[in-house]
Amino acid sequence: MKGLMGKQVIVKEHDLIRRERANRSYLMKLDSGHLLFNYQLEAGRFHGRTIPEGAHGGWETPVCQLRGHFLGHWLSGAAMHYEKSGDMELKAKLDAIVQELHECQRDNGGQWVGPIPEKYLHWIARGKSIWAPQYNLHKILMGLVDAWQYAGNRQALDIVDRFADWFVNWSGTFTREQFDDILDVETGGMLEVWADLLHITGADKYRVLLERYYRSRLFQPLLEGKDPLTNMHANTTIPEVLGCARAYEVTGDDRWLSIVQAYWKCAVTERGSLATGGQTAGEVWMPKMKMKARLGDKNQEHCTVYNMIRLAEFLFRQTGDPSYAQYIEYNLYNGIMAQAYYQEYGLTGSQHKHPHTGLLTYFLPMKAGLRKEWSTETDSFFCCHGTMVQANAAWNKGIYYQDGEIIYISQYFDSELRTSIDGTDIQIVQTQDKMSGSLLSSSNTAGYQAINDTAATNENMPAFRKYDFIVSTAAPTTFTLRFRIPEWIMAEVSVYVNDRLQGTTRDSSSFYDIHRAWKEGDTVSIKLPIGIRFVPLPDDERTGAFRYGPEVLAGLCETERQLYVEDENIASAIENENEREWGSWRYFFKTVNQDPAITFKRIRDIGYEPYQIYFKVTGAKSK
Repeated sequence: MKGLMGKQVIVKEHDLIRRERANRSYLMKLDSGHLLFNYQLEAGRFHGRTIPEGAHGGWETPVCQLRGHFLGHWLSGAAMHYEKSGDMELKAKLDAIVQELHECQRDNGGQWVGPIPEKYLHWIARGKSIWAPQYNLHKILMGLVDAWQYAGNRQALDIVDRFADWFVNWSGTFTREQFDDILDVETGGMLEVWADLLHITGADKYRVLLERYYRSRLFQPLLEGKDPLTNMHANTTIPEVLGCARAYEVTGDDRWLSIVQAYWKCAVTERGSLATGGQTAGEVWMPKMKMKARLGDKNQEHCTVYNMIRLAEFLFRQTGDPSYAQYIEYNLYNGIMAQAYYQEYGLTGSQHKHPHTGLLTYFLPMKAGLRKEWSTETDSFFCCHGTMVQANAAWNKGIYYQDGEIIYISQYFDSELRTSIDGTDIQIVQTQDKMSGSLLSSSNTAGYQAINDTAATNENMPAFRKYDFIVSTAAPTTFTLRFRIPEWIMAEVSVYVNDRLQGTTRDSSSFYDIHRAWKEGDTVSIKLPIGIRFVPLPDDERTGAFRYGPEVLAGLCETERQLYVEDENIASAIENENEREWGSWRYFFKTVNQDPAITFKRIRDIGYEPYQIYFKVTGAKSK
């Protein structure tokens, strides 16, 4: 199965387009000189006497041991955006940065191109405490590889290939036991980048590096069915296992795949998840099925969300199991969207002094009454700044997949797919039918006001989401459209072809297939029943969160509140309110029997307000 991306998939979903544009604007706004500052400093190419005015702060300051890490993410995000858009302005900026990195490498002696000194790696070999130098250096290796893979910059590949020689020579000076000690200091995605370079170049040195970076102290316990993850730093091990995934793709060696499968079993299947999809607190894995005591101020680090989505995407391509795509959906809405590029979903008359936008929040707190803490554009640069610009570079990934004559619809976003089957060009346009019956977008009554039946038919917000898929093909072509049936549906899904009922299903454990000879204009409509569901904690069925479809709802609460629910259906404690504005449905909710009532919003619509996700429920049994 192959993921369809790049220019094959065009995103048309308004909010996804907004996020891509905001991300592109941020990439362009950052000064190239400031991005390169620590690299030039290390290479002796900076000749000033003071830190330049406007230089990046936070983890990018020249006194931070992780300085320079962000540029690798920047290169990766810029390259991914270029691949999908062909944006030549962004490409020109990327090319100029790579050229300066070439000059830095030359002045460093021809191999080293890091923003930190080589001695950092010698120090960790001696046991000296230093902050994750290989984690840092992986970022520029990754960025250069992506600059070649997605943006076609050959100079980037030459730089990274020469830099790899330094690691071959350095790593070859240790015994296996000594290098295992070195691998216990966070290495980031070094294993993955060696696998990428093996695939690109075929050079034997990358096979050597793959074996040297095999972290048996983590992998062997996983393969033995043990739990080496609980209370361990999550984003140390996720990139290592992503390296195993890539190594399997490149080498075909089943031992790598076995590690990935064992990791997922330990990290997700046996551990359970929060309603948002996350599994971490304080940057560590929570105990298996024990999350109540970990609802705190540092849940769901953004980096872990992004990297676990990548791991789920790999497993989906390997297995075709829709549960991995479902995991991705929860984490997209309640992680990637909830923790970056916030834009206020406002109420007229709701006055406040907060900004209307937010860039990035490191964590998503689960403790009642806390707030998201939004970073600045140039004075933060913690790790999640990097995964933010990658996660929002190309939202067209992960929507569609293809396996021969089968096209998978994995996620439901307005979009357009262009592919071919048996030499025939195929186009599929996916659009959500909002069923509002109106295109009125403001108080301008001169707007589009055609009379239709839909507006009156759907008096209130429909209890289902409807998506239409229009097929265009130059000639009748036989293939299969395979639709994911979400776990969150409230009743049977109805599938129509050209307005005639094709079938119904409630089975979210398998895809729904339509195999036929498709012709120009054929239309599939799928209705997904949606509603509010109570999602209890794994270790307390009376404490839980509320999801509307895939999206977690958060109550606006300055202090912790409990819910009293007389009905055994706990989800009945929440109802829609303020559901319509002009031609659009709106997503506001409130409690039914609380005094005072609690207003709920989708977690991605929460900006600066204190909120509560998990509620203790009294007065009813869970159902």
